[in-house]
Amino acid sequence: MKKRQVKILGLSYSQSQIGSYVLVLSEMKGKVKLPIIIKPQEAQRISLDLEGIKLTKPLTHDLFLSMFDSFGIDIQEVFIYSLAEGIFYTKIICTNGLADVEIESSVGDAVILANIYDCPIFVSSDVLNSAGVLINDDGSSLSNEDMDEEFETEPEKTTSIENLEKMLEHAVANEEFEICSQIRDRIEEMKKRDTI
Repeated sequence: MKKRQVKILGLSYSQSQIGSYVLVLSEMKGKVKLPIIIKPQEAQRISLDLEGIKLTKPLTHDLFLSMFDSFGIDIQEVFIYSLAEGIFYTKIICTNGLADVEIESSVGDAVILANIYDCPIFVSSDVLNSAGVLINDDGSSLSNEDMDEEFETEPEKTTSIENLEKMLEHAVANEEFEICSQIRDRIEEMKKRDTI
């Protein structure tokens, strides 16, 4: 099965599924973008990682990191290998140095762990061909001739103030006060930067 490496292009609030977010992955060397609906908690953690916000209290994915490190397990890659009936099937490929293990996961959880371990994210060519969208970073459509050009610009990994405000509302509703303060601080920092 042919794999193509992708990176996180950004996050956006889903207009079609209320309460969900869209994670957009982009080919490393190409112009195909892959939008995937993820849960608010997954979007919140990915956003915190993209913005470089560190929490003093560990979250669930930090627990996985501690357990994996304690048992000498390393995540090698994340692989989105199939799409059926709107569901993306994803594997986290791990090793302990002696054996490789594939663990089924949601896309959101797998991407979070890929960020934590700084490991590559791959998508099967079949998935990119069936669910990917050919667009430039400015949103314009691409022709077939453009598909062969390499993707040369590095997209900025940021989250909009609007998305952060929706994540803040979700964190407040769930009484995640440390996350609330971190997101609030990031919103204020972004607003100050925009006024300068």
